[in-house]
Amino acid sequence: MSSTRGGSADMPVLSVRDLSVRAGDLPLVHGVSFDLSAGERVGLIGESGSGKSLTALAVMGLLGKGLTAQGQVLFEGQDLMSTTEKRRCQLRGNGLSMVFQEPMTALNPTMRVGRQIGEVLRVHRNLGKRAAREQARGLMERVDIPDPVHYERHYPHQLSGGQRQRIMLAMATACEPSVILADEPTTALDVTVQSRMLELMRKLVAEQNSALLLITHDLAVVSEMSDRILTMYGGHIVESGSTKSLLDHPRHPYTSALVATSNAVTVDSKAPAGALPMIEGSVPATGQFPTGCPFRDRCPRADEKCAVMPPLEPLGDQVVACWHPVPENAGDPASRVGA
Repeated sequence: MSSTRGGSADMPVLSVRDLSVRAGDLPLVHGVSFDLSAGERVGLIGESGSGKSLTALAVMGLLGKGLTAQGQVLFEGQDLMSTTEKRRCQLRGNGLSMVFQEPMTALNPTMRVGRQIGEVLRVHRNLGKRAAREQARGLMERVDIPDPVHYERHYPHQLSGGQRQRIMLAMATACEPSVILADEPTTALDVTVQSRMLELMRKLVAEQNSALLLITHDLAVVSEMSDRILTMYGGHIVESGSTKSLLDHPRHPYTSALVATSNAVTVDSKAPAGALPMIEGSVPATGQFPTGCPFRDRCPRADEKCAVMPPLEPLGDQVVACWHPVPENAGDPASRVGA
């Protein structure tokens, strides 16, 4: 593992250690730990409400009012949790950047998009107004915005959803950050635009040797984009492993159910997109997850032992937090939900 921009040759560019998020006394994210190496692409999967976005916002230091985070977020060896807000602002958009799910809420509606890209360069690269404008046009071309001289004068509401997301990608990659966090960046786009956005993201990340944490509920996207996958549920990381091993042989019952459902939706065109018909119940409301394993109320393999949260431990090619993991030889993932 190496980084070409800071840190030692064997140091991950980002190390998250025992990261927790709380709303007052209510725990929302529990002791999350993971590493990202330069050039590595990691997928973070799970249903809405599992804690994925909160984890990314905590890493970036962008949690909303009333939310607090504890733990360590080491960026190129520097603990962002203990540094000043001024230092975090210097790093956001420069060393670390984020592509948000909905650009209409992330972009400034009162500022032309060319100027918004240019502001990133002026703040973090100390460029003059003219130089920033020229580089912003180049970045717009790089993300397939046609005729940048024309579109740079548009406001966000004057662009299509795909164009707005490309502006967000141009801003996120403007300073060639070491780490990019992408939170459901293609969810609101149609299939054709989504495919092009993913292709652009993969290309830019590779060119810059950036580490990518891709948050998504779409297993087809994560299988195409990621080297490694983290499964999250109830604010816990419950399984991790290489993309191939985890999707081919999921060991946690939740991951197995996600894979089986994804396969069913892919095969059965009548199945509603995004539905999870093979997982009993639904994600509990915030603060309503059971004690112990958060999946136990929905898991066909659960028993009394699951009232205690299992530790993350190596199991074959994965790391799994489960007292009763799915057998590796259980067959096709579609048959494993109740195995």
